[in-house]
Amino acid sequence: MKLYHTGFQIIEHPDIHYGRKNADFGQGFYLSDSDAFAGRWAKSRKDQNVYVNSYELDTAGLNVKTFSREEDWFTYIFANRRGMADLYPEADVIIGPIANDTIYDTMGILTSGLLEEAQIMKLVMLGPEYSQIVIKSEKAVNQLRWLSARMLDPEETEGYQDQLKREEEAYLEEFAAVYAAMTDNSRHVA
Repeated sequence: MKLYHTGFQIIEHPDIHYGRKNADFGQGFYLSDSDAFAGRWAKSRKDQNVYVNSYELDTAGLNVKTFSREEDWFTYIFANRRGMADLYPEADVIIGPIANDTIYDTMGILTSGLLEEAQIMKLVMLGPEYSQIVIKSEKAVNQLRWLSARMLDPEETEGYQDQLKREEEAYLEEFAAVYAAMTDNSRHVA
């Protein structure tokens, strides 16, 4: 499996314990199976180069948990974001969709307590579906081989940011329409 990770460093030996514990799939090393999508994570920072690192993962002998946009995926994401114990501690690798609300900063609405879980799940299902692959165990990170890193030039980084901005605008329009319909309907029911 060929995978990609974007950041300010060349990362030949990823640390699965670095980073937030309350991310979609908990703590681990997050990758994409799409070079183009990995580029969307590129940010500009003064005096910093941006790299897309390429890896190859040998999944032989690994416990791989795969999700699709369904209730168990939703439950897993929300448990991790609430800092609960990992529901799949035996998994070496988790593969599944990214919750678009993380990308597009709508989590405050989803965690406000004003919506029911069915409504939240409907909102999280909106937008394009991108996959993420998370290396969760030392066994898996030992089977992840760094291949190379390519530096993005500023124009390429800006292009990725523009593309993400266009997707964000389309997503937020869709989100606002569905959210307005939900809250308008719930007012009429109450």
